[in-house]
Amino acid sequence: MAAAQLTTDHLAATHRSTLDQALDTIRTRAYWSPHPEHPKAYGENGSLDAAAGLAAYQALLNSRFELDQPGTDGWTGGEVSPYGPALGVEYPHADIDVLLPAMRAGMAAWRDAGPEVRALVCLEILARISARTHEFAHAVMHTSGQAFMMAFQAGGPHAQDRGLEAVAYAYAEQTRTPGNADWSKPQGKRDPLELTKEFTPVPRGIALMIGCNTFPTWNGYPGLFASLATGNPVLVKPHPRAVLPLALTVRVAREVLAETGFDPNLVALAVERPGEGIAKTLAVRPEIRIIDYTGSTAFGEWLETHARQAQVYTEKAGVNTVVVDSTDDYKGMLSNLAFSLSLYSGQMCTTPQNLLIPRDGITTDAGPKSYDEVVTDLAAAVGGLLGDDARANALLGALVNPDVKARLEAAAELGEVALASREVPNPDFPDAVVRTPVIVKLDGSKPDAEAAYFSECFGPVSFAVSVDSTADALELLRRTVREKGAMTVGAYTTSVDTERAVEEVCLEESAQLSLNLTGGVYVNQTAAFSDFHGSGGNPAANAALCDGAFVSNRFRVVEVRRQA
Repeated sequence: MAAAQLTTDHLAATHRSTLDQALDTIRTRAYWSPHPEHPKAYGENGSLDAAAGLAAYQALLNSRFELDQPGTDGWTGGEVSPYGPALGVEYPHADIDVLLPAMRAGMAAWRDAGPEVRALVCLEILARISARTHEFAHAVMHTSGQAFMMAFQAGGPHAQDRGLEAVAYAYAEQTRTPGNADWSKPQGKRDPLELTKEFTPVPRGIALMIGCNTFPTWNGYPGLFASLATGNPVLVKPHPRAVLPLALTVRVAREVLAETGFDPNLVALAVERPGEGIAKTLAVRPEIRIIDYTGSTAFGEWLETHARQAQVYTEKAGVNTVVVDSTDDYKGMLSNLAFSLSLYSGQMCTTPQNLLIPRDGITTDAGPKSYDEVVTDLAAAVGGLLGDDARANALLGALVNPDVKARLEAAAELGEVALASREVPNPDFPDAVVRTPVIVKLDGSKPDAEAAYFSECFGPVSFAVSVDSTADALELLRRTVREKGAMTVGAYTTSVDTERAVEEVCLEESAQLSLNLTGGVYVNQTAAFSDFHGSGGNPAANAALCDGAFVSNRFRVVEVRRQA
């Protein structure tokens, strides 16, 4: 272990005000972020500007990614960018029987450091990641297929915000109980009974963070930092197609831990060989006491069923639904929905899939609109948004894997196509697979249509489902959330009664609701410190990012009593 170079006083002077602001913001739910969203904000105070960030990313390619962690028994890799090029990066492959004991060795000192020191160390890690946001953006772009600006923002400052949010919740929950207490119980004429009591948050054990392909940092940082801030070592198991962003994260974390006098093995990387499937093996190891997972419902449910020794946090799949009843801003509604359906080719767990529209049409500020007119106008809005290839590439990114492309092509056979998908050439990356969304019309009263819209079709696929009435739409919404889950629900209505009815469904079924969005905020976007991502109350996820429940069961409080 390297000698400490960063003192607690230095960490406090640098980061305590940021922690305090984060703690205040999760109480007020106001807008705040310490991480700039604009690429031009970087390049000073030690941060990498655009050119330096690109150069740093390129220097990682076609090389071995050294980590100097115990148990390395070989090298593995194989990432290929959705934009075409192979990354050529090799990562250390770990002998888990060697690595896991090494990770446990530093737990006692990390536990004894206390909640504040752990939080400040985590903030130093995030600050160093932030300074390299340009480098991380290219790593996210070329593993997820996100367009550069989205990779920069979602993979950079927005992910860092979510990590900081988790640290704030972890600190708040750990400090809810005082560290010490003097206890005195009166005994009448006799002397009182007196004890001194100490309360220590103690970690559960090694946490396993199983990364996803589409948002490796945004979805990975909450669990990683929640576990680390509550005293647990974290083993990061990236998705095999999206290793680099999380490998960089692990490297930064290990450097900071060493410089602050802690064991760098508190954070380690587990990269699998092709076809090895180590997530299942790791998940049931007795040393693994916490698991964070984002991905398919099938594997999420497997983890919940089989990883019985661990506290398991899952974000799985759901069927996100928008109820279209009426609107007083028809153009704004169409524009907002078009952007939501198009962003990152619909490859977000929050992207709307089912649009429930009364077959008799809706009332709008532009006059009554039939079901067919609404669908046709929405298709035109998407087509207009993506009509220019340069803009389309900037919004769509690339399809993350061949399965998404296959689902997109198969969707066109499920019903009448209101908007056909088209191929968009990318002059910078000719091998990128870029496709615009498809919108398919389905009759909600037909059983064969239900088979299509009542399951998740991940990717740029949306179903315009005709229903008999708004009441029927709400009943279908309720059933969808209850049986299939939803990360997001949207609704458009000018009726107070309908608004209340939609809200009641979402309250009863624990689904996050966005009403009448017509401007620059979209149903598939959430803001750290203010918005909850998922609810943990329906089948789409058993946890929310981020609330007290997301962190509080990662540690327990152990009491030591002494006679006064």
